[in-house]
Amino acid sequence: MSAPPFMVTIEGVSKRFGGTVAVDDVSATIRPNEFFALLGPSGCGKTTLLRMIAGFEWATEGSLAIDGQDMDGVPPNRRPVNMVFQSYAVFPHMTVAENVAYGLKVTGVPRSEIGPRVEQALAQVRLDSFGHRRPDQLSGGQRQRVALARALIKRPKVLLLDEPLSALDKKLREEMQLELVRLQHEVGITFIIVTHDQDEALSMANRIAVMNKGKIVQVDTPDDIYERPANMFVADFLGSINTVSATVEANDGRGATAVDTADFGRLSLPPGHPPEGNAILAVRPEKVRIGGELGPSQTVRTEATLEQIAFYGDYSRFHLRLPSGAPIIGYVYYRSVACEGDPAIGSSMTVGFAPEDALLLGE
Repeated sequence: MSAPPFMVTIEGVSKRFGGTVAVDDVSATIRPNEFFALLGPSGCGKTTLLRMIAGFEWATEGSLAIDGQDMDGVPPNRRPVNMVFQSYAVFPHMTVAENVAYGLKVTGVPRSEIGPRVEQALAQVRLDSFGHRRPDQLSGGQRQRVALARALIKRPKVLLLDEPLSALDKKLREEMQLELVRLQHEVGITFIIVTHDQDEALSMANRIAVMNKGKIVQVDTPDDIYERPANMFVADFLGSINTVSATVEANDGRGATAVDTADFGRLSLPPGHPPEGNAILAVRPEKVRIGGELGPSQTVRTEATLEQIAFYGDYSRFHLRLPSGAPIIGYVYYRSVACEGDPAIGSSMTVGFAPEDALLLGE
């Protein structure tokens, strides 16, 4: 019998709590061995959807299957999944090895099998020399690795991660992101992570589902979802974005799209944009070039007034104001705000971008 093409299949799933719709007619498929992210703002329904996959919540409508098996009526302990929560949830009175072994002991796994599996799980999360320690002797990142080992030791088909890195500081969170990607490749199972952190989703996931108001608004690879967002919500939620009002004057789907803007005048963009009418012209700050940074490819240009320079170490963020009054941000890399020759606040500067770097989105 061949394996099903999808590890998780969600079809028309909704969840209501009284009169509140938490998840609204969601359908999605998640592949075997995929690192899949549910991304969205607080209250968008992503954690509720994860809890339905885990079996902690029941769908009001729709169906959910894991590895080809319908999960209707299947309790959490009978599902081929395990979950890592936002809190570490490790037992303080047990050693690291005892914490990791706990799930096997309560399910009756023979003692002779538990020891080798604990050693393997600790080695996977790089804690093989920490088995004798107690949780209060570990850092936050190490305690989270204990929680990961305890989840993986039961060999689930799907590992569910509910904002597992949110309690860590920035540097440790970035290190753990790389560790999770390495671990997912090593164990070769499906990971589904819930996060509101765009950088976390972009850096770890093979595909991202962006959710808003209980619905999935786009599912795509990280680069496609960033470079080709489906709508203004996705464009604005993932990273910074500059926007100006625009009018699409002609779009036959084959040639260039003629666009009229108040600040950049009439310009021609590549085909495949929204139909004629009102739209939003959007461009990422890293695609905007300023003053001497402008090159021959940045043919869409205008003058803007410099309002502020914010220094971030490896780059500076220039905040400018367009003639219409709309703000625009551009990044200048490897520049110190204190270096000689910085432009004066209030001075006029040329800003521009390449036509192919612009997004045209419906209002």
